[in-house]
Parts: sequence; C-alpha cells; structure tokens
Amino acid sequence: MKIVTANRLSDGRVIYLGEASAVVEDLASAALFEGDAADAALIAAASQPATWVNPYLVEVTGHTPSGRDRLKETIRSAGPTVGNSLNHREPA
Repeated sequence: MKIVTANRLSDGRVIYLGEASAVVEDLASAALFEGDAADAALIAAASQPATWVNPYLVEVTGHTPSGRDRLKETIRSAGPTVGNSLNHREPA
C-alpha cells in the first residue's frame, strides 16, 4: 500500500491525498493506493502545482510509514519539530 504526500505550496505544511482527491493534513486520513492506482494518484497530485510541492509516494502498512523512509515520514507526519510552529518563545 502507498499514500501520496508532499508539502503544501501556500504554507509548507505536510499534506496527503485523501479520499475523493481531497487534501488532508492527517496521515490517518490519507487514501491508500495499490499498483497503478498509486501512480495515477501521484500524477493527479502533481498536476496541481498550486497546491502540491513535489508530491511522492510513501510505502505504508495501514497508515503507518514503512519501507526505507519510515523514520523520515513518521517525523513529517508528527508536524514541525522546531521553531515558531511549536509556540517556542525565546527567553526575554
């Protein structure tokens, strides 16, 4: 099984292709694809460059990243790890 993921052009957030070609931010909401359907979903996302920045396929087991990029994709799915995105404040 595979999912389609990328970063959103407008804000850089991690996005996934959901059911009915919806853009979703939660890995658990990503649509699962097999074989030629995965390739077709990737082409559909890539045809929308105003939303999707360099979409690609990720191997998953259920909705959990697997394969060689599992660590990277697990970190990406959890959201930003540093900076203002975590409401980090510098000491005064």
